[in-house]
Amino acid sequence: MSLPPGVYRPRRRRVRAHVRDLTDEDVVHHRGLPLTSGPQTWLDLATLVPPPELLAVGDDLMRRGHLHPTALARRLERASGARGIVFARRLAPLLTPSAASRPESLVRYALIDSDLPDPEVQVPVLSVRGRPVAHADLGYSRWKVALEYEGRHHAERGQFDRDLERYSLMAADGWLVLRFGRGVLGRLHAVVERTRRALVSRGATW
Repeated sequence: MSLPPGVYRPRRRRVRAHVRDLTDEDVVHHRGLPLTSGPQTWLDLATLVPPPELLAVGDDLMRRGHLHPTALARRLERASGARGIVFARRLAPLLTPSAASRPESLVRYALIDSDLPDPEVQVPVLSVRGRPVAHADLGYSRWKVALEYEGRHHAERGQFDRDLERYSLMAADGWLVLRFGRGVLGRLHAVVERTRRALVSRGATW
């Protein structure tokens, strides 16, 4: 709960009250209820959640249309001296609406935070005619290395069949596909190391 300065802060279980001097731009309304805007919410979280999760939240807000880069830039410009502002300004340019899920964002942060090249998001796989026939969650088009995070829905029959078709198309065009599941979220260093080995196997240098 965000309250303006000078207002009584309620003390109740499971309710945390924060004092915020907000402008009209920092507030939106949903069904008559005033809520902090996407940029304000993301800035508030910069002091509460670790970097990978902050990136994931920002990606999700952008994907859902609640966080526009221009509005975020305006809010961060006004936030000089605020807690977490340095960290937020460093992460803001990395946010993208193209990230499809939280796990994908966590994997992307692990790669960005390593010494590897930053991965591309939703990498197009082109046919011999130059038309996109598939997209990889993350990857490096220069070296044709793709990373795929597969959640539970990938086990559904229709999705499983589509995945097989997509992976065969990618392999036929020379792509090396690294596939990851939920088990790697607790050991993202393994993703970084396997990606490193894949890139080196393709002659990558950086």
